[in-house]
Amino acid sequence: MITIDSLTKRYGDHTAVDDVTFTAAPGRVTGFLGPNGAGKSTTMRVMVGLTPPTSGTAQVNGRRFADLPDPGREVGVLLDASAQHAGRTGREILAIAQRTMGLPRSRVEEMLELVSLTETEAGRRVRNYSLGMRQRLGIATALIGDPAVLILDEPANGLDPAGIRWMRDLLRGYADRGGTVLLSSHLLHEIEVIADDLLVIGNGRLVAQGTKAELLAAAGTVVRAAEIDRLAAALAADGIATTASGDGALRTDADASAVGRVALAAGVALTELRSADGAGLEEMFLELTAESQRDTTIEGAAA
Repeated sequence: MITIDSLTKRYGDHTAVDDVTFTAAPGRVTGFLGPNGAGKSTTMRVMVGLTPPTSGTAQVNGRRFADLPDPGREVGVLLDASAQHAGRTGREILAIAQRTMGLPRSRVEEMLELVSLTETEAGRRVRNYSLGMRQRLGIATALIGDPAVLILDEPANGLDPAGIRWMRDLLRGYADRGGTVLLSSHLLHEIEVIADDLLVIGNGRLVAQGTKAELLAAAGTVVRAAEIDRLAAALAADGIATTASGDGALRTDADASAVGRVALAAGVALTELRSADGAGLEEMFLELTAESQRDTTIEGAAA
């Protein structure tokens, strides 16, 4: 389990993480989302002892990472797949981790097989690895100690579609066996597929947290009509606030039945009426983090 309590990190006058509190539970995949500079990476660095907090606590299995007697066998960490010794081979990097943790030599071959690095690839120096191969090696290093907790920052970077599917199945199986997975990614569809719980951070503060089902169900209603201005006026007259989505639709927190009732009474024909959760995680993410977006498209978000 990961427990973050009132975590704050300041750099001079800049507050990178602002009073963040959450729990990532065993047996579940927790997706950690936010735009560039939102505080995700800083939070994860504090979790694993790389960055000291200004205040608050970050604990893994009830202890600070620095206080864990054998951290590699309790927490698997992948924060930067490129932060590996470029002059060593993949097998050498795993062998160093195996010896450091006092594991049997067989774990190296088991991990190479698990992440599908071939004999030839395992003997190649990391400087000659593709990003996808480095990600696989990083995941192997995180898993070699058979930890109860995984903390992964953008682990799907560089993976092809088959690799992303492999990683998804790997992490799902890990959580289903009782492991705790905290996963950040800018690939919102993948988070939507795999995550049980969601954390959304913007400008250093959590703007939403809960189960995936709860957050998507709370996204409200999307409605379209040929006479959209007349519909907006009728909804406003009934006390239902709306916002224009920019693509000819209106969004509201009211449920679909209330919107349909107002439209019928006003004689406005609807061309679309649905729950906004059908729009998926991307739409919810953009709405929740609108104030901290650098760009207007999702490609610029969540790193």
